[in-house]
Amino acid sequence: MIYLLDTHIVLWSLFEPVKLAEPIRQILENETDTKLISGVNMWEISLKYSLGKLELGDTDPGEVFDTLLEAGFEVAELESRLLATYHQLPRREDHRDPFDRLLIWQAITNGYTLISHDKKIEQYRRDGLRLVVR
Repeated sequence: MIYLLDTHIVLWSLFEPVKLAEPIRQILENETDTKLISGVNMWEISLKYSLGKLELGDTDPGEVFDTLLEAGFEVAELESRLLATYHQLPRREDHRDPFDRLLIWQAITNGYTLISHDKKIEQYRRDGLRLVVR
């Protein structure tokens, strides 16, 4: 299976693995599944870091990216077609986070299963999102 990680799952896997639910930890440790990070994750981390809304200890977003690659995560690149068709994802009143919405669209469009802790994302299942929420 191919999994795409929500940004908080990416950060928890590196900095606070005790926050990961056991089923998610098992997925991340399973060597037969593909675990993807997205340019969306790195953009969100970098933006929040630059605004002072995210602490990364003694590291910076560039080092986070390198660490993720060294840990075996693969990169799901953002393609222009994905960005051009993003408008097709239905709007939901109680979920407007642009980073989450782009990850959701990337997962739906490419057939990935999104791993998140955000239960609000569950409403996108009716739009074709495959999801692991814990």
